[in-house]
Parts: sequence; structure tokens; C-alpha cells
Amino acid sequence: MTERLRMTGIVKRFPGTVALDGVELSVLPGEVHCLLGENGAGKSTLMKILAGSYQPDEGTILLDGRPFRPATPHAGLAAGIAVIYQELDLLPDLTVAQNLLLGRAPRLGPFVRRGRRARLAREALDRVGAAFPVTARVRDLPIAAQQLTAIAKALTADARVIVMDEPSATLSESELRAVFDVIRSLTAEGRSVIFISHRMEEVMEIGDRATVLRDGRTAGVYDLASTGRDEIVAAMIGEARELVGATGRPAPEGEPLLSVERVHVPGLIDVRGIDVRPGEVVGLAGLGGAGRTTLLRALFGDLKAQVTARLDGRPLKVPGPASAVRAGLALVPESRKEQGLMLGLSVSRNAAISALGRPPWLLPGRLGRRITEPALASLGVKAAGPAQPVGQLSGGNQQKVVLAKWITRGGIRVLLLDEPTRGLDVGAKADLYRQVRHLADQGVAVLLASSELNELTANADRIQVLYEGRNVACFDPRVSPESVIAHTVITGATP
Repeated sequence: MTERLRMTGIVKRFPGTVALDGVELSVLPGEVHCLLGENGAGKSTLMKILAGSYQPDEGTILLDGRPFRPATPHAGLAAGIAVIYQELDLLPDLTVAQNLLLGRAPRLGPFVRRGRRARLAREALDRVGAAFPVTARVRDLPIAAQQLTAIAKALTADARVIVMDEPSATLSESELRAVFDVIRSLTAEGRSVIFISHRMEEVMEIGDRATVLRDGRTAGVYDLASTGRDEIVAAMIGEARELVGATGRPAPEGEPLLSVERVHVPGLIDVRGIDVRPGEVVGLAGLGGAGRTTLLRALFGDLKAQVTARLDGRPLKVPGPASAVRAGLALVPESRKEQGLMLGLSVSRNAAISALGRPPWLLPGRLGRRITEPALASLGVKAAGPAQPVGQLSGGNQQKVVLAKWITRGGIRVLLLDEPTRGLDVGAKADLYRQVRHLADQGVAVLLASSELNELTANADRIQVLYEGRNVACFDPRVSPESVIAHTVITGATP
């Protein structure tokens, strides 16, 4: 079969580092080809070269057998390469129809033919099984509908190769099923899909073949029908590495450090009776919208809520995040780019923000590097240097910088983690959980919210299940099967 895409000997250098060193990638028509690797392995750089955002320093690209080197993303899209990034490239204040045909709307002279545009947009949405109106503003759509909008946009450009970067990161199980159905229909039409994900169960289900990158090189190409998960993970990380795990560790004893009597946000959550002891990791499981994020933000004083809680036996008053920080609470938020980091500032300035209590632009660079170096080193942050803008780091390293911010400040008593491993590879997850366990061993009480139940069962001492805004059950993962916990997460009742 003639290859749809071949990238050969791709090299990309940045100051102080070689991001790609002779990478090879071959994709067939009608194939779901998974691109795998740890954060920083080179996946994003390779796809940006394919899309036209970066130019390779060496190497060749063939698209349907013809030389291809797009100078810009617009040129890449015009040639049939569409990239759907994890953080969707949509304009939230425009309608669905405006987004789908942005810059390509049918015109009559200088005027946009709105009726024709609406019909084309409707046809594209119908092809991906989307029923919402083309007149809806993107910001008013749920994330799953926005994902389908991005896929439909690729279809309006008649894309031959569609790159999906972590498409499932913010989707529920049912929403993911719908996206998988769309992917299968795309490949049935002969289109090629490059699927980037850190969730191995998704890769094994949807993928035909996989290319693994490690340290900027091609580590292997695998037929997923005949390759085991462990073999692929070993190729990704280069060594056997597992999530840290709480199994076999004695459960912490003693009086609670954090005692949550009630957290009430009218119409959203009414959570009662959650205790966390020093050194204990308590997981928060639940479906999307169950209230995990709302609970953590309320405890951190980040939204208006009725909070009745005690810290070390004393009433906890958190009218705002500043009060929470002074009390010893630290929050690693769900969206690291929007809430946890200042992407244009350096690694060291971001890590020093909480420590010095002053605007980061007033922080002397040398001082910032000196006080943040221990935390950054202990977390294994990979960067060209402390002055590198944090926005240039991989997702895993960005998340480590968010955690380093609190470690640099010191005095953490309660650590609130909201989806801390979203978008991270298996190696970065292991590194992060290792550091969380290290903090717990020092007496920090940890509340860990995650959609990954296997991570909660591996790393939590107890798991609280939230369902429709209420905590409905508490499990000890050492004795409760994961299937029982999952049943409660989905139904709100124990089997």
C-alpha cells in the first residue's frame, strides 16, 4: 500500500538542545497511527513540523508520495494536514459556523454568504454526528461538542491527515465513545488519523500501529494487534517503571489534620465528613461534574462556598486563596496553563512566585534561581535552563514547576491536587506521584482528585467517591476491588 505520509531523518535543533534527532514516521491511508512517548520525547515538535509551525533543520517529508514542506500552518491545512490540539484552536466568541470556515467562508464579492456557510457547517457537523446548532457560540458548548467542532473543521478543509493530540483528556467515557466512532468513520473514508495519547487502553483499542519516540529519536514501530502494552511502555520509558503505589504501606493513624465537616455550594455540591490524616493520601473519584474540582476550589477559597472545616483541630477560615496559603494549603489546579503558571515567564520566576509574595517581574533573576533550584532539581524538571520560558516546556515538566512553586515556598500542610497527571506520560506520572508520596511521608495531608481510577487505587490510602455533588462512599483500595469502586463512581451506589 502506498504511504499517505512519510517523514524521514527529521532533525530539529533549538538553542542548547536537539529536540528531534533523525525521527522516522510512516502513516498509511485509512490508518489510526498512534504517536507515543514521554513528555519531551519530541511528539509535539514533530507534529508542528508536519503542520508547518516549525521548519526541520534536516530531513524529508512525502505526502502521498510527493515532496511536502509547508511554510506555514495555513499552507499545511491547505495541503490536507489538520492538527487538533489538546487545547482546542477555536475562537470562543465566534459561532460554530464562523469557526468551521474561518478564512474560507463562501463569498459574493466582499460579502460572506451566510446561508451557504451555515449549510456547509451543518453538513460538516452531521458527518461527525453533532446535533448542536451552527449558530451556537463555541464558548457556550460543552468540551465534547467543542472537540467535535474541531474535527468538523478539519473535514471542511478536506484534510487527508488529521492529528489528534490527547483528544480524550477532558472527555467522559460516553463522549470518548462518540469521538472514537467519528475516528472510525474518518478512516473508513480513507483518511489517516495520527492519534496522540498517554492512555494506553485507548491506544490499544483505537490504534492500528504505533510509533514510539524517546529522547527525540524513533524507539520503535509496533503493530498494536500483536504487541503487548508492557512492551510499548518499556519502549517509551526505556526502563521498567511503575506508579508508586500505596499498596503494602501502613495506613496513617492518629487525629485528622484536615477535617471537612461540610462544604456547600448551592446547586453544585454538598459534601460532608471527609477527614485527612497527616501523611495520608485521600483520593476523590467521580464522573465529570461530580464536584471534585468545586470541592478543592472551595477549600482553597477560590470560589464562594459555605465551608465548615478544621485544620489541626482549629476552625479553618479561607475567605480567599491568600488566607488558604497562609494556613498551609496548596492547590495544584486542573488547568496548569490557565491557573497554575505564567507561561511567558521563566521556570525559576514561576517556581518562586509563591515563595516571596511579590510580583515575579520584581524578582531578581539570580535570587529566583537560587531559591528554586533545590525544588526544581528534586522534581527532575527538564529545561534548557532556569531562564527558559515555562511555556516552552512539555506538559509533564510544566506540572512539575507548579508543584515546585509550593515546595519552594515550604510550609505545606495540606496539598490539594486536581487532575495532576492529565496529559502526562507514564514516566512523568510516576515521577509526580513519587514526589507526592515523599511529601506525604513528611506529614503533608493530600487530597487527590483524578479521573484515572487506576491511579487512585495505586496511590491513595482511601478513596472518597463523589456523585452528583455528594460524597456517597469511602473505600480502602487495599481491600476493595477496582470494579466495585468504578460501579459506585458510575451509579452512585455500592453493588
